[in-house]
Amino acid sequence: MRTDNKNCRPWQATGRGMAFSALAVALLLSAGAAHAQMYRWVDGNGRVHYSDTPPVTFQKSGGAELSKQGNVIRRTQSETERQAEAERRAEQKRIEVEQGKQAQLDRALTQTYTTEAEIDLARDRALEHHKLAIRGAEIRGKAVDANLAELKARIANIEKAGRPVSPNLKEQLDQAIRESLDLKRTILNNEEAMVQVGEKYAADKARFRELTGK
Repeated sequence: MRTDNKNCRPWQATGRGMAFSALAVALLLSAGAAHAQMYRWVDGNGRVHYSDTPPVTFQKSGGAELSKQGNVIRRTQSETERQAEAERRAEQKRIEVEQGKQAQLDRALTQTYTTEAEIDLARDRALEHHKLAIRGAEIRGKAVDANLAELKARIANIEKAGRPVSPNLKEQLDQAIRESLDLKRTILNNEEAMVQVGEKYAADKARFRELTGK
C-alpha cells in the first residue's frame, strides 16, 4: 500500500499540472480573443462597414479601430480631416506670429514715446522731409517748364520758317520733357507718402492711447 500510495502521488501531481496548463491556455486564448480588433469605416456612398482587416482606402477615407467589445481603440483621420487639421494648425501658427509681431510693435511704441505730443513731433519731422522734397521739385519744375516752353517756341518758329530742326534741339526738348515728368512724379510720390505717414502716426497714437490708457 505504501508503494501504491507513493506511486499515486506523482500521478496526482501530474494531473493537477495538466489541468493548470489547460486553464492557462484557455485564459490566454480568451485574452487574445478579447484583444482582437475590428475596423469601422464609411465608404463613398455613406455606408458603414465593419471588418477584422482595414480596407485599402483606410488611410484616405479614415475610420475607427474597435475592440471586440465595440470600444474605439484608435481613430484614423481621413485625408480631408488631415488636410483640415493641417490648415487649422497653419492658421493658428499665422495668428501666433502676428500676435508676436504686434507685441514687439507695442513694446517699441511704449518704449519710444511717453506722450502723444512726442508722436505728433515725430510725425511732423517725417512730414517735413517730404515737404522739402516737394518744394524742391516744384521750384525745379518751374524752371524746367519755362525752358520747355522756350524750346517748343523755338522749334515752332524754325518749322514755321521751313527750316529743319537740329537733332541737338530735339534732344534738348526730349530731355526737358523727361525731366518735367520726373519732377511731377516726384511730387506725386511724396504727396502719397505724406498721406501714409499721417495714417501711420495716427494709428500709432490710437494704439498708444489704448496701451497707456491716456
